[in-house]
Amino acid sequence: QLQLVESGGGLVQPGGSLRLSCTASGFTLDYYTIGWFRRAPGKEREGLSCINSSGGRPYYADSVKGRFTISRDNSENTVYLQMNSLKPEDTAVYYCAAGYYSCTGYGSPEYEYDYWGQGTQVTVSS
Repeated sequence: QLQLVESGGGLVQPGGSLRLSCTASGFTLDYYTIGWFRRAPGKEREGLSCINSSGGRPYYADSVKGRFTISRDNSENTVYLQMNSLKPEDTAVYYCAAGYYSCTGYGSPEYEYDYWGQGTQVTVSS
């Protein structure tokens, strides 16, 4: 099957860190733009970060800028989201998505992604 699989979620204390992974199965991520998103119950999906296939300067939402870092390792067919200084408001299900186009407009509903992962739960609580 062609799919993305997220992993690395869990329960952490405020101020703690997690590293999420997004790994492709059945296809290569080399030529795909990868975005990270999250959704809390009752809230709209929020775009967090994006990295182009070219590996240029990544994009970050204001809510996570300075705390989260996106990176990719094409040899492992994986994109990572390093999350530091986590806050309770970061609690959500986190998703990755792969798209053909650049990160411009990555968080817009108009950006049609080819693949979505099923999500991994991140809970920030003491």
